[in-house]
Amino acid sequence: MAVTVGASPLGLGALRRLPSAARPLVRPGTVPAGIVHLGLGAFHRAHQAVYTEQAVARGGGDWGIVGVAPRSTEVVNQLAAQDCLFSVTTLSGAGSETQVIGALAGVRHAPSDPGAIVALLADPAIRMVTLTVTEKAYQLDPASGRFSPDAEVTADLTTDRDPRTVPGLLVRGLLARAVADAGPLALVSCDNLPSNGKRLHSLVGQALAMLAEAAGGRNGANGARAERIADWLRTNVTYPGTMVDRIVPASTAETFAAAQSALGFTDLAAVAAEPYRQWVIEDDFPGGRPAWEQAGAVLTDDAGPWERLKLRALNGVHSATAYLGALAGRETIADALEIPYLREVLRRLIAEDVARSFSPPDGVSVVDYGEQALARFANPVIRHRTIQVAMDGSQKLPQRMLHTLVDLRAAGHSPRYAALAVAAWMRFVQGRADDGTPLPLDDPLADRIRAALAAGKDTPAGVVDSLFALTEVFPAELAADEVVRELVLEWLTALDRHGVEATLAGAR
Repeated sequence: MAVTVGASPLGLGALRRLPSAARPLVRPGTVPAGIVHLGLGAFHRAHQAVYTEQAVARGGGDWGIVGVAPRSTEVVNQLAAQDCLFSVTTLSGAGSETQVIGALAGVRHAPSDPGAIVALLADPAIRMVTLTVTEKAYQLDPASGRFSPDAEVTADLTTDRDPRTVPGLLVRGLLARAVADAGPLALVSCDNLPSNGKRLHSLVGQALAMLAEAAGGRNGANGARAERIADWLRTNVTYPGTMVDRIVPASTAETFAAAQSALGFTDLAAVAAEPYRQWVIEDDFPGGRPAWEQAGAVLTDDAGPWERLKLRALNGVHSATAYLGALAGRETIADALEIPYLREVLRRLIAEDVARSFSPPDGVSVVDYGEQALARFANPVIRHRTIQVAMDGSQKLPQRMLHTLVDLRAAGHSPRYAALAVAAWMRFVQGRADDGTPLPLDDPLADRIRAALAAGKDTPAGVVDSLFALTEVFPAELAADEVVRELVLEWLTALDRHGVEATLAGAR
């Protein structure tokens, strides 16, 4: 971590000595908490926290954020030591700008005191819960949308232990809120999931059903109480869908050095991001909301078209770039775009597959949006590592790419370039780049993937069959589709025999 020895840490005492342009728009500690956010990662700090601070500065309201880390204590400790202050450095080829954000009203570590988080969710002052916890924290099967039978959340919902999972915390908090009649609440997923509001609603419904069944089994007939709680939740809790967009790479030594240079203070919670940002939100908030539209957010009745646009034309293309780039030995997404012919192939993926797979928002060109995404990926100062983007592929692939294939096949189209992205993932999870360098498999289904590969034949056809058999990833109709299988097999065979660069050269 490149910081100057002896440099003073960021905190309330540093505010007056910060450059005027870098000071928070709201003074920390002066805005009471109205939002609990689950997931204190870099994306939240560079996205929702920025929008919320700007909204409060321009429109007022008691909308301070209590940030809750579901796992790691590191960011909680860093932020607590800095009076909940952190900085966001916006990076572009023209230079950088650093802004200290004061939207956080507090930070908590869920595993250290889950009861306190449950109590916080039941606090009448809290009128909204937002989430950026990544796909795997929902503990839902990506293909079915149901809890996996062996998901850890089952123990949260069927035993008396303190909750250890995000669904467990949410549902325990909702139950406590209902019993206390603590007022309406919006649960707002900001994760890259299709129909993320509906998915969160389904998650809560499944979890409540499991809790009610477990309570009835231990304590006898609790049906009337369970129905009263269910009625309260139906009346008082909403699940607005959202689409979020900003490229926020993992913080590096350069991130911390840039923040220190701009601020004159050490910020161990610093994040960096590209200039572009977008937030589309379904406007369904029974307890009110910040004036996010004054910070540039789009309020809508239906975020679905925007979600599909982003997941398919940006996230899907991002993942395809990451798998192909990692296989070709490129460290960053920007580096990967320099592979000969990759841009041309990605443009064909966007125009010939993604654009034909769904209807975009009114007035939006999928091809133009995809071209803008490629320009953003090429930003040379956003060093987004291919390995970082490639992680958790079993969770990301269904939303980012497989839905494109399913919809194309339903319309009678042949998804040639989307099949290349699937083949690149299959090549990636085998754990070797084109030059033999080991590639990490950082994925919640890593053991299942390795077991499937080990049990199948060590040939491209064997790999395709083994991985298509992963029902947690591939929908049954896709796995049984011979057109898709042959396309994926063709691409995987080429990648195995010739590597990424030669395959792309022949794909034009």
